[in-house]
Amino acid sequence: MESKIKGKAWVFGDDVDTDVIIPGKYLRTTDMQVFADHAMEGIDPDFSKKVHKGDVVVGGSNFGCGSSREQAALALKYGGVSCVIAKFFGRIFFRNAINVGLPLMEADIECNEGDTVEVDLHEGLVTVNGKVFKGNKLPDFLLEILTDGGLVEHRKALQKKEQ
Repeated sequence: MESKIKGKAWVFGDDVDTDVIIPGKYLRTTDMQVFADHAMEGIDPDFSKKVHKGDVVVGGSNFGCGSSREQAALALKYGGVSCVIAKFFGRIFFRNAINVGLPLMEADIECNEGDTVEVDLHEGLVTVNGKVFKGNKLPDFLLEILTDGGLVEHRKALQKKEQ
């Protein structure tokens, strides 16, 4: 994972729940492409056809609220989203995103769809159209998990160091 991320913004509002990030009817698979193909379908049925690798999702308050489905974070990650920014996240979504290696940052930013967004995870900063917004920097231990590609890969890396 890069500590600096740059991508085109996809802007969504408040209370985007996991049911609209990945609708329940797609949860019976382990095929990441199915999740990617239906990411954000509950809000924008064409999102998966429009999003490009490296793009950034910008949400409002309470992004990822709702159920504990890990597939919501997986759908965004495998759909090409490089980072999710929101005023604040549903706590379970926040941890699921870290666990699967999807970078995120809590920040209250001003942004329009299509704007170029630059995120510096190590500094906790987001830049949009030359304006810098201070976000909540992730603790180092969470940045390490993201750098390793998620919790499973992080544990593998720790085990290798111990040998």
